[in-house]
Amino acid sequence: MPAVRSRHLCTLAAALTLTFAVPAASVHAAPDAAALREVLFVGNNWDGTADVIKSTGDYAKIGRIDVIPDKAQRMAEIQADPIKWIYFTAIRNGVGEGHDQFVDDMYTTPDGSSVVVSRPSFADVVSIDLATGAINWRFPVSGYRSDHMAVSPDGTRVAVSASTSNTVHVLDIVTGRQLGKFTTGDKPHENIFTKDGKYIYNMAIGDVNTDLDAPWLDWTKGDRRITVVDATTYQQVKVIDMRPKLDAIGLTDFSDAVRPAVFSPDESKLYFQVSFFNGFFEYDLATDRITRTKTLPKNPATSDERTTFVNDSRHHGISMSPDGSKLCVAGTMDDYTTVVNRTTLQEGPLVTASKPYWATVSGDGKACIVSESGADQVTAIDFATGQKLTSVPVGDHPQRVRLGHVATTWTSPS
Repeated sequence: MPAVRSRHLCTLAAALTLTFAVPAASVHAAPDAAALREVLFVGNNWDGTADVIKSTGDYAKIGRIDVIPDKAQRMAEIQADPIKWIYFTAIRNGVGEGHDQFVDDMYTTPDGSSVVVSRPSFADVVSIDLATGAINWRFPVSGYRSDHMAVSPDGTRVAVSASTSNTVHVLDIVTGRQLGKFTTGDKPHENIFTKDGKYIYNMAIGDVNTDLDAPWLDWTKGDRRITVVDATTYQQVKVIDMRPKLDAIGLTDFSDAVRPAVFSPDESKLYFQVSFFNGFFEYDLATDRITRTKTLPKNPATSDERTTFVNDSRHHGISMSPDGSKLCVAGTMDDYTTVVNRTTLQEGPLVTASKPYWATVSGDGKACIVSESGADQVTAIDFATGQKLTSVPVGDHPQRVRLGHVATTWTSPS
């Protein structure tokens, strides 16, 4: 079957949306909150597994979760529906780089009894009991692909992007019940709750799996914008369009597709990456303008041919130290990670990394944790020195890495 661009199927996907949840009570008693340990969950996208590692220290592996225990059932459903099969194949041949995408994002419930996972190729979100490995509930998203998630500050809600229907669903993390939803730009991607839980920011990145990557063809990429909604009513509060802001500083040939982003501790500044760019921007929320641009070094071995960048992302992954003094940037196509001084924007050592795909912060806040999707490992980098601390092997194609909690006595389900 020839590869089918998901762009050409968006209209059909929106017409065939399915939005319902099927909650089921877990038979496992929830651990006592006092008996929890903090860990890092590493989503191995092509494996369909999530490795659980220590959140500090040597980051040693603790266990592993199968996040597709229902694979046979899901595949039977997809093969019985021609439209689902077309989208499933399009995901494999497009954003999946020839692989199925079984885990994009994940968060644990506040009591540490379950992990909630978005599964792009299965177009759903599931809750998996950490003790038994069984599925508690499943929520099929509208359209045909689920993507990035975000968890509310109190841990009770997850927002998940449904990328082919331009929708974000907000779910009760315990029951899977939909609490609300809102529309976005084309291909919603990153979601961020503000720290007070009042707003959700969604970044729509447009079509990233076409070869129409030349600057003069940028208009073909779709409606790319940040949608800000009230996290109680799910009504749109404002839209932030980076196109005129980039044009205002003379960067008319730059993409306005906002990729991973992170707020400063006081949420006055947003630091974000865009498609094709080896660097990031600083955006001031009060003045509504881009205040600084940071261009990071190119790897001489990396081609500047845009069509060779994975899903248009030259750099994909940015995090910030808890005190706001340092940024950690994953130079995906340039095969390095670096820590940047937020005041001076001076980068530190370029730490060699194989297609680093995400950046987050360790449990103690002292290290940046990056997923090396090309080497099947996660690597810790010291925020203070910018030097590599250690690397830990994980499963096939690690992408999202998130802090979570499990019972102190937790081991992998049988």
